[in-house]
Amino acid sequence: MIKTVIEMPRVSQCEMVGCVYNSKKRCHAKAITVGDFLSPECDTYLPGSAHVTQVKTDAGVGACKVIGCEFNTDYECSPDEVQLGHQDGMVRCLSYQER
Repeated sequence: MIKTVIEMPRVSQCEMVGCVYNSKKRCHAKAITVGDFLSPECDTYLPGSAHVTQVKTDAGVGACKVIGCEFNTDYECSPDEVQLGHQDGMVRCLSYQER
């Protein structure tokens, strides 16, 4: 296993309390992936009743596949932080802004 230090946008809030990575409306995956080229859905969302126990750090956005987002630069997310939640019946990046 390697230890890598990189800067990435922080997931500052996640409304998806039914996700295994969520604790107290905070995402604790090491990094999430957003999108499928057209829709800003959270690809890391994993529904379940058991939740992660390591909650010392918030997740970051590792990759963004939504090429039409204002914040997408070379398939990376560029704002300081993002929020996730329900939108149109899906788990989405609420920070998405169309170009």
